[in-house]
Amino acid sequence: MAETSLSLADLGPRICILGPSNSGKSTLADAIGRKAGLQVVHLDQLHHMPGTHWMPRPTEEFHALHDGAIMQDHWVIEGNYSSCMPSRFARASGVILLDVSTVRSLGRYLRRTWFERGRIGGLENAGERVTWEMIRYIAFSSSGKRRNYAALVERLMLPCVFASSSAAIHRLYTAWSLERR
Repeated sequence: MAETSLSLADLGPRICILGPSNSGKSTLADAIGRKAGLQVVHLDQLHHMPGTHWMPRPTEEFHALHDGAIMQDHWVIEGNYSSCMPSRFARASGVILLDVSTVRSLGRYLRRTWFERGRIGGLENAGERVTWEMIRYIAFSSSGKRRNYAALVERLMLPCVFASSSAAIHRLYTAWSLERR
């Protein structure tokens, strides 16, 4: 999949952002939401109970929250959660796929847990901490999932932007005049 030069407007009013853990999905969604006036939905916040250390909601409750969010007319949703992808893609008008390296994802994970407080897309009143479970997930699941997401997006009949590195993501911010918080 080659990187594209679509404008932000080309992606329409309902944008999905996919990518490996700690690739910058939440920050990009926030910047796009502010720029384009779209409601920002962080799937981690829907999937997990607020005020907990990432305790998942019951599946039916998460799916109901997800389905309610995608029924809105204008949104940017960041996160993967493959069980909900078919319904999300059916409503989406465009997709952004971030594909940073596993090493970059691990570095971002360590930085955000050690140095950032109140990160965009995090759970309210839930502290971040480094866990071996998350390190293993990023280190050993990311490469396979990255290939699967790329293949999935290739089959979609939607406008798609592919950013294959941190530099490519930075170019999106510049091209679309986006600002990070």
